[in-house]
Amino acid sequence: MTLAEFNELDDAAARERLLVCLDVPRWADAVAGGRPYDDIGQVEAAMTAASATITDDEFEQALARHPRIGERADAAKHDAAHSTREQSGVDQDDADLARRLEEGNRAYEERFGRVFIVRAAGRSGQDILDHLQHRLDNTDELERAATIDQLTQIAQLRIREALS
Repeated sequence: MTLAEFNELDDAAARERLLVCLDVPRWADAVAGGRPYDDIGQVEAAMTAASATITDDEFEQALARHPRIGERADAAKHDAAHSTREQSGVDQDDADLARRLEEGNRAYEERFGRVFIVRAAGRSGQDILDHLQHRLDNTDELERAATIDQLTQIAQLRIREALS
């Protein structure tokens, strides 16, 4: 699909396309409502702006669509094809890394009460682990903002892929 084709979609179809990027209906409506866009940069800016007002309930809904880093996505709950592709830098055969990611995920969930989210595309497993360990030092407020930023980056990657 091209950007021009995305601009021409009816509202329901554009919304559905955007919900695959970030599962927050109000967010998808805001981004779809900004059409037509002249370039992908405008789409990404609209995504960032719409992300700034995500509520706690919407935040939890968006998180539910993402598997833990290093775990296989459940097709019934997650966007499995996207997640698998995005986490391809995590070496599934590195048992030590898998163990450290599992421990890091557990520590993060104990600390913040939710799954750790990071834009994994383009990052190695070690980069992801380093990012996770760094974010464990965040305050709750900083971590919520960091997680929304990561969700937005993931959404932007997905829309770029969809419109390429």
